[in-house]
Amino acid sequence: MLNHATEATVTERTDVTTRDEVNSLKPGDRVEVTHEIKVGLKVWNTTTVGTVERFERRRQGLHFRRNLDDKAFCDLIVLRLPDGSLTTVTMDEFSRLRKL
Repeated sequence: MLNHATEATVTERTDVTTRDEVNSLKPGDRVEVTHEIKVGLKVWNTTTVGTVERFERRRQGLHFRRNLDDKAFCDLIVLRLPDGSLTTVTMDEFSRLRKL
């Protein structure tokens, strides 16, 4: 039997992600993220190197015209690049994370 109070608590948490390697990051860690990008039949890879500012689990706008309880989240990392600018990297099943 499911405990609905516990289930709601777990699904509402946005301070942990679905990937252990992202959860182990701390602000100041230097990382390299390799992404596989697919558009149509084209596929290419790109790499982003930076210092972790924060990571979070953000609710997506994929809930448009869906059930209000049907929540969609993405795991993302905010990185400070070597030139001082900030970038956000969304982690998916094609992303590889490596601490430097």
